[in-house]
Amino acid sequence: MSLITVLCYILFVVAAIVLIVVVLLQEGRGGGFGEALGSHGRETFGVGSKGINTFTGWTAAIFLGTALLIHVLNRQSAEGGLFKDEGTPAVTATPGAGEAPATTPVTTPPSGQ
Repeated sequence: MSLITVLCYILFVVAAIVLIVVVLLQEGRGGGFGEALGSHGRETFGVGSKGINTFTGWTAAIFLGTALLIHVLNRQSAEGGLFKDEGTPAVTATPGAGEAPATTPVTTPPSGQ
């Protein structure tokens, strides 16, 4: 694996964890995890707050972007394949239906006198 692929995986996992936490912090119809934080949660992630929605959007975009980038990088590394380095195997021709197989002529030794 290349360094950029490893960094993409790390960013992908971090974005996934942050996205889970941010979605749980948002206030839904019956409150949310932000309610568990008490007044601090309401002040930071209140109904009128657009900041948490913007942050969620950017986190989701990073999550999606890294997922696509990981896919592209893995696909490019898979195109290298095992058989590309060794070459293609030799193809032997098989005789057709009307053709006789090629044989080597057999010579008989001269008979003793």
